[in-house]
Amino acid sequence: MKNYIYLIFVFCSLNLSAQKVTDKKADGLFEKKSYVKAAEMYEQLPESQKNLQNLGDSYYNNFQMKDAVRVYGKLFLTHKDSVKPDYYFRYAHALMGVPDYVKADEIMGQYLKYPVNTLKFIANLNTNVPYNYTIQTMSKATSNGDFGMSFYGDKVAFASLRNAETKAYGWNEKPYLDLFSANVDEHEQLTNIQPFPKEINTKTHESNATFSTDGKIMYFNRTNDKQVKVGEEKFASVKIFRAEWTGTKWENITELPFCSDNYSTDHPALSKDGKKLYFSSDMPGTLGSFDIYVVDVNQDGTFGTPQNMGNTINTIHREQFPYISDDGTILYFASDGHQGMGGLDIFMSKSYEGVFAKPLNLGETINSNMDDFGYVVDEKKNKGYLSSNRKGSDNLYSFKRVENESRYVVEGEVKDKNTHDFLPGTQVTLYDENDKLIGQMVVGANADYVFNTEPNKKYRLEAVKDFYIPHSETFTTNEDGKLRYTIELFMECYDDAEEIITKRQDGKVQIVLENIYFDLNKWDIKPEAAAILNVLVDLLKKYPEMEVELGAHTDSRASYTYNMMLSHKRAASTLEYLVKNGIKRGRLSSKGYGETVPLVKCGDNCTEQQHSINRRCEFIILK
Repeated sequence: MKNYIYLIFVFCSLNLSAQKVTDKKADGLFEKKSYVKAAEMYEQLPESQKNLQNLGDSYYNNFQMKDAVRVYGKLFLTHKDSVKPDYYFRYAHALMGVPDYVKADEIMGQYLKYPVNTLKFIANLNTNVPYNYTIQTMSKATSNGDFGMSFYGDKVAFASLRNAETKAYGWNEKPYLDLFSANVDEHEQLTNIQPFPKEINTKTHESNATFSTDGKIMYFNRTNDKQVKVGEEKFASVKIFRAEWTGTKWENITELPFCSDNYSTDHPALSKDGKKLYFSSDMPGTLGSFDIYVVDVNQDGTFGTPQNMGNTINTIHREQFPYISDDGTILYFASDGHQGMGGLDIFMSKSYEGVFAKPLNLGETINSNMDDFGYVVDEKKNKGYLSSNRKGSDNLYSFKRVENESRYVVEGEVKDKNTHDFLPGTQVTLYDENDKLIGQMVVGANADYVFNTEPNKKYRLEAVKDFYIPHSETFTTNEDGKLRYTIELFMECYDDAEEIITKRQDGKVQIVLENIYFDLNKWDIKPEAAAILNVLVDLLKKYPEMEVELGAHTDSRASYTYNMMLSHKRAASTLEYLVKNGIKRGRLSSKGYGETVPLVKCGDNCTEQQHSINRRCEFIILK
């Protein structure tokens, strides 16, 4: 009996030992991108900064945004001062995925260093998108993981997790991706679904097929069957392959020459004439994560040198899933770097004289607070397909679109008048001739705006940004066919416009006036002080949007408590003088600093001159 009990004890001990969770095991799974199993382990480990970061990323990478928000929230609560910028970006997108746009805008604003208002952005899009869309799902099942639709003759092709016979992929513990073909019935549902043959579908991932017009050439993605170490990370790159249809099967399946084990090339999209191949890659030379590239396809089957499509299309974040219109003038793609609603959003960029214009978000019917991507369209029928995980997993959607009747557009950028630098975070508002608000948005990183207008009407554009003089432009649309108005808004900052305004080394913008002196132990405004404050009154009347903090400082010769009281009363007295002279109270705030912020840190050994320097009033512009 004792031996039996002993054996049970040993067995249980070994079992517990085998199940012991350690940082090393969890980190190993995370490095291998086995995010599901890594998350299970990290949930059992102490909440160190590294563990919280990796746990949050494990959920984020599998689109479990509710859990990602929970974990990132703990990370920011306990380790905010040492969190790297990338986590602000991911936390903001996770919050949008919940959705919590108010908190997401707060975090994204801290990441971008300028204010963000997603709800205003969405509202503006509702009036500016070129098409109105209706969409519907293409399968009753929502767990097949279907995505990446393409036109394939009278059929369609797409990637899916439907092949349950393949082994599970560590990233999400789901089957490996294969390519399938299908028909689309009159109800926009997939029928006659068939996997591509084994020459195409292998034991690794295949996805994102694109076909020549005659169906004889296919380009598609295949994941490398081995991992390589690049820097500190091991990964299996994604490559583009080319296959030829010989009439009975796919043959001559070859990797494209610009692919590599050291970076990924994915999401190929072939132009209608077969002369250009668009794709996404993180190859050397990208602006950040993944960029959109284009490469010439020569008549002899060789390729030119891939060209990055530049920073109008690409950002430091992800740009993927390109699709080019039949005439080659409109590029559709997905991005989480341009301003959007959360995750990847679908954008369009129209080419004018060979140059692609600033991308336009396609709006909240097409886009959601999660990933939306893989947009393809039959322009003659105004019908197409897109992919989205808005319901928790990747699914295919069909859409129909109707063009907005009036597409008179005003667009442009907001720049600093003197440096010509972009001014992200500027609020741009469009008013009609009766000062009725037509549209409003806060511009993003490229400081660009776009509004719909109507023909033969007068409008006013107004740009407002903290520390800048508000700027307005009026224009009138005509009815002779001019549909695009480009108006650049140049704004001048206060410190460039006025000699008495300066930007300090600490970043604060100060109005520099002669010092205001008060009688000993007094706080009433003397005539000499009034003359100086009248200069401030004139300045505030000149710039009615300006807001100012009035700060009073004392020397250190009295007690701390007395100095705080005295400085507070002097600042408040200054504020009341300005109010009596016509400045609205809401534009002003007063604060007494006492002796806490000396200009000269001389302690108990200050000279009379040093005391006089520290005894001052400061006027700091708040906005």
